[in-house]
Amino acid sequence: MSRGVLITGAALGLGLGLAKAFAAAGDRVFLSDISPAVTDAAAGLGSASFITDLAQPGAAVDLAARAADHLGGVDILINNAVVRRMAGVGDLPDADWDLALEVNLSAPFRLIKACLPGMKAKGWGRIVNMGSVYSLIAAPGRADYVTTKHAITGLTRTVALELADTAITCNAICPGLMATESALARISALAEARGISQAEAERAFLSTRQPGGKFIPMETVTALAVFLCGGASAGINGAAIPVDNGWSFA
Repeated sequence: MSRGVLITGAALGLGLGLAKAFAAAGDRVFLSDISPAVTDAAAGLGSASFITDLAQPGAAVDLAARAADHLGGVDILINNAVVRRMAGVGDLPDADWDLALEVNLSAPFRLIKACLPGMKAKGWGRIVNMGSVYSLIAAPGRADYVTTKHAITGLTRTVALELADTAITCNAICPGLMATESALARISALAEARGISQAEAERAFLSTRQPGGKFIPMETVTALAVFLCGGASAGINGAAIPVDNGWSFA
């Protein structure tokens, strides 16, 4: 049976990949993003979308209501929207710290809170929070991202325990580096800065991060998300699953 799926941060990258995976599985998807590009992304899937800034007061609750109205209820919530600012603690502006807390952590909390009553009324639901390898390890210059991604794991586990006697689960996926627009832009910038080829820059970029020197296939992450939202995943609840080729264990 077709389920209603709300995905945040879905204009491009992993969010769009998730939308495509759930649409291919026969689900009805509702995409949201701060970027107007989400409109074209949704149109390409024959789906609906809503442009919203999750940092704004009331935005998460409004989004949940709009998605539920369009989908006839949110059966699956995918919290994927994220912001980040690369800077050391001493150089990170307070405003950027506050923004990361709001978008990366508070918005998922508010969306979960808003979607749970409908899931409980139906007696079924799935919540997937997109964590990161940085949910499990740390790195200098990433205080906002590392902190919020660690915190999303705590939120995931707490919600899971509260829902343990229901047919609703809450899990987190913690990917390593994927070939997203953001990562590829950083590789291009590295190539330009060092005067090297794109291939050389990619090898250099991955060599200090991703074990094996290769990107994590986005299809691995999206397939896992679809699995976690299926019937066979009923016993998986509160997990923070690394998809990082061993990075978090190195």
